[in-house]
Amino acid sequence: MNELSNETSPYLLQHANNPVHWKAWNPISLAAAVDSNKLIIISIGYSACHWCHVMEHETFEDNEAAEVMNAHFVSIKVDREERPDVDAVYMKAVQLMTRHGGWPLNIVALPDGRPVWGGTYFRKSEWISTLQQLYGLHAGQPEKLIEYATRLDEALQAISRPTPPQNDLTPASAFQFDPDFLAQLVARWSRSFDREFGGMARAPKFMMPDNYAFLLRYAYQHNDTDLLDFVNLTLTKMAQGGIFDTVGGGFSRYSVDMKWHVPHFEKMLYDNGQLVSLYSDAYRLTNNPLYRETIEKTLAFCLAELQSPEGGFYCALDADSPNTQGTPEEGAFYVWTENQLKSLITEDYDLFADVFSINDFGHWEHGNFVLIQQHHLESVAARHHIPTAELQLKKKQWEKVLLEERNKRVAPGLDDKCLTSWNAIMLIGFADAYKTLGETRYLDTAQRTAAFIRSRLWQEGGNLYRSFKNGKASINAYLEDYAFVVRAWIKLYEVTLDEKWLHEAKQLTDHCFDHFYDAATGFFSYTSSGDEPLIAPHFETEDNVIPSSNAVMGHNLQALSVYFGNTYYESVAERMLVKITASIDYPSAFSHWLALYLNGSGQQRELAITGPEASKFAAELNTRYQPHVLLAATESESGLPFLQQRFVHGQNLFYVCRNKSCGLPTSDFQTVENELTIS
Repeated sequence: MNELSNETSPYLLQHANNPVHWKAWNPISLAAAVDSNKLIIISIGYSACHWCHVMEHETFEDNEAAEVMNAHFVSIKVDREERPDVDAVYMKAVQLMTRHGGWPLNIVALPDGRPVWGGTYFRKSEWISTLQQLYGLHAGQPEKLIEYATRLDEALQAISRPTPPQNDLTPASAFQFDPDFLAQLVARWSRSFDREFGGMARAPKFMMPDNYAFLLRYAYQHNDTDLLDFVNLTLTKMAQGGIFDTVGGGFSRYSVDMKWHVPHFEKMLYDNGQLVSLYSDAYRLTNNPLYRETIEKTLAFCLAELQSPEGGFYCALDADSPNTQGTPEEGAFYVWTENQLKSLITEDYDLFADVFSINDFGHWEHGNFVLIQQHHLESVAARHHIPTAELQLKKKQWEKVLLEERNKRVAPGLDDKCLTSWNAIMLIGFADAYKTLGETRYLDTAQRTAAFIRSRLWQEGGNLYRSFKNGKASINAYLEDYAFVVRAWIKLYEVTLDEKWLHEAKQLTDHCFDHFYDAATGFFSYTSSGDEPLIAPHFETEDNVIPSSNAVMGHNLQALSVYFGNTYYESVAERMLVKITASIDYPSAFSHWLALYLNGSGQQRELAITGPEASKFAAELNTRYQPHVLLAATESESGLPFLQQRFVHGQNLFYVCRNKSCGLPTSDFQTVENELTIS
C-alpha cells in the first residue's frame, strides 16, 4: 500500500494498492523530487475514466513497470476533479507537445515541475521504454532536458494569460452590440450541424449543454425557426438516444457514434445538472412532453443514485461494472441481449422492439443492445393501430420491469466525493426545474443543497472549500466554485425572492475580487492568491462542457450590478467581454460569452415587481421562457437598491427597465407582458 491510502479521493484510493510508490500532489511530494533530484511522473485522471482504469490494470498494477518508476522517479497521482488547476496547466503543456490531450494524462517533469514529455494513454512496453530513455537523459545529459523544458515553459507562459487585443486600452464603455457579429458566428457554426440526428456532425458527440442553451436563446430572440428546429431536433434525439438512460434516468457523458446511440457510459453530475436546466428552458418554450419526462427522470436518477446523506450530490458513476463473468466491462450494467429482453417482456414484445429499436439500428456489438428510440411514439402507435396514450403507459411499464431486473446487477462504482461547483450546478438544475414545473420538492432539494454548501463547504465570512468527503471539507476552492455558487445563489433569489441570497452572492463576489482578480489582465485567475503557485498561471476563459469560470463571473457581475446598482461590477464584466469578443475564432468554445454579449442587444429587460401579489406574478413569469428578463420582486419595503423606493402599500406595481432607464410604473400585468415580449 502506498501513500494514496491516506487520501479521500475515490480515484486516488483506486491506486492505493498499486506496487507503484504513488504520492499525492502536495508540497512534501514536490519537495521530495527536488531533494532527491529525480524526475517527476505526474499522472492525472478521474474515477469514472475508462482508459484510466485500463492503464492502471495494464501498467500501474504491473511489477515490472512499478520497478522502473520506483527506482528512478517520484510518482504523483492527481485527481483532476479535485485539482483542476494542476490538470489545466499540464494539459496545456501536453497539447503544446502533442497537439492533443485527454485522460489519463501522463507527464514527466524536471524536479522543479517543468514538463519535458507527456501524453495520454500508453501501453506498458511503450511506457517503460520511454521512462528508461528519459531517466538515461536525466542521468547522462541533463542539459538537454533542461533546454527543452525551458523552451516549453516559455511557450506555456505565453499562452497562460489572456491575450489582450490590440485596442486593449479601449474603455469598457466602448462596448457596442453588433448583430452582424453574432449572425456571422452562428452562420459559421451552423455549417457543422448534423441535420439528421442533431448535435455536431462528428463523432464522438458531446452534449455541450451551454452551446444549445445559447443557440436556443439566439433562435428565440431572433425568431429563427430553422435554428430553433435544429435545437429541438438535437434535444429530442439526445432524449431518445442511448446516451439517455430511459430505464433509470440520467445522461451519460458522451456518445461514441453520430446518432447518440452508444454512450461512454459514465454519468457525471455536472452534465445532468446542466441538462436539466437546458431541458427546462426548452420545455418552457415548447411544452414538449418529452422534455418534461427527461427532466423528471434525470432528477429522479440524481436523487436516487447521487444524493449524499448530508444533502450534497456525489460526482459520478463509473462506465465500467462487472459483466456476467465478473469481469469489469464498459456498459455491462446498462446493455441487454435480445434473449434477456424477450424473457422479461413477455407480452407485446414486437411492439417493445419497435419502440426501442431491437433491430439492426439498435444493435451495438456482440449481441448487445443499447435502447434507442428511432421513431417518435406517435408514429409507432399509428403503425400498430393503438392510441399514443396507451403506448406511453406500456412504455412506462416496460421500463419499470427492466429497472427492477437491472437493479439485480452489480452497479457501477460511485465517486462519492462532493465538489462545490458541481453541487452548485445541480442546485441550479433543481431550481430551474422548480421554475418550470412548480414542483415544490425540487425547490426543497435546491435549498437543501444550498444548506449543505453553506454548512460544509463555506467558512462563513471567508473562503469556500472545493471538496467534501467523509465528513471533511478540503482544498481551497477555485474560481469555478465561487462562480457557480454565486450563480446558484442568484437563481435561488429568483425562485424564493429571499434577498439573503443576493447579499451572500455579493459577499462571495467581493471575495473573488480580493483573492482572484488580476487587474493587469482584467480577468479572474483560476486559483486564489492564497494558493501555492503552479509552474504557470491559469485563466479559464474558453467554455467547454462546463462554461468557463470567467464567463460565469461575467454573467454574475452583470446581474449583481443591476440588483445593487454597482457600476464597477458592470464595467469589469464589459471589459472582459470586449477582450474576449475581439479574438473569438470558433463560437462553440465561447457560447457563454456570446450569451453575455446577447444581453447587450437592446432586447434585455429588468423587471421590478412590488406589492402584495409580487410573489404570485413572479412565479407566473418564471414559468415562461424569457432569458432576456432579469427579475426582482418584493411584497414589502426592500433595501435592495433595484427595489428601493418602489413599494407602495396595497398596490401591485411593475417597473420595466432597460439600459438603466425605467418606465413609469404600471399596475396592469397585461401591459407588462406586452413590454417583455420579443418583437
